[in-house]
Formats: sequence, structure tokens, C-alpha cells
Amino acid sequence: MSSHHHCTIRIYAADTDMMGIVYHANYLNFFERARTEMIRAYGFSLSKLATYDCHFAIHSAKLRYLAPARLDDLLTVVSRIAEKSSCSLVFDQIIYNQDNKELCHGLIQIVSIDGRMKPKRIPENLFEVEI
Repeated sequence: MSSHHHCTIRIYAADTDMMGIVYHANYLNFFERARTEMIRAYGFSLSKLATYDCHFAIHSAKLRYLAPARLDDLLTVVSRIAEKSSCSLVFDQIIYNQDNKELCHGLIQIVSIDGRMKPKRIPENLFEVEI
């Protein structure tokens, strides 16, 4: 499987402010959707991982806003795993608009935890990609 995953997201009125510009915090939601779809592409789902008592929590997020997304835009979120360890992953994610203009760049670190909020190893076969 390719080390880059692409996820398409349409911008609706609920995503925007009164000027039709995407509210800044919604970019985190778009990145989350793309990571979830990337997990699905590897044959897993968050609900399936939960049956193994494996859950993901955000450790840190660094975003750079470069240009606004607007109402009715069709965005592509490109995600790749930049770093991985036994209990954490760093996703490098970029959002482009339909004109292939880079709008937002995010580095999101997630950690794997169990139901008691203790670190848990990420299943070895979840992301078998070279970085």
C-alpha cells in the first residue's frame, strides 16, 4: 500500500463562518477524518481497534494555516506517517483545495492507550509502511 493516503472532503455551510470561510478549528476535524479513513484503508476501524482495547488519543498538534478553505470547496487531505514507535505515530498531513493549492499543514502526534489510559502497543500489522 502507498505510504500516502488521500481523502476528499467537501466544505459545507456548517464548516464555515458568516463569510463562508472554514473556521480554523475545523481543520483538526478534517485531519481526524483523513486519519480515520487511512486506518480503514489498512483494513482496520476505530471500533475494531477498540475490541482489542486499543484507542488513540491526540498528544500534540501543530498546524500552519496558509490560505483559507471556502464554502463548496472540494478538499484533498494527504496523510502520511512521518514517525512511528511502539506506542505513537506522527502524521504529516496537508490539505489542498480543488486547484491543488496548499491550505493547511499539520503534524499530529497520536498515542495508543488502553481503556485505563495507559500506553498500549500499536498492533504491529496496522501500519506496515516504510517511512
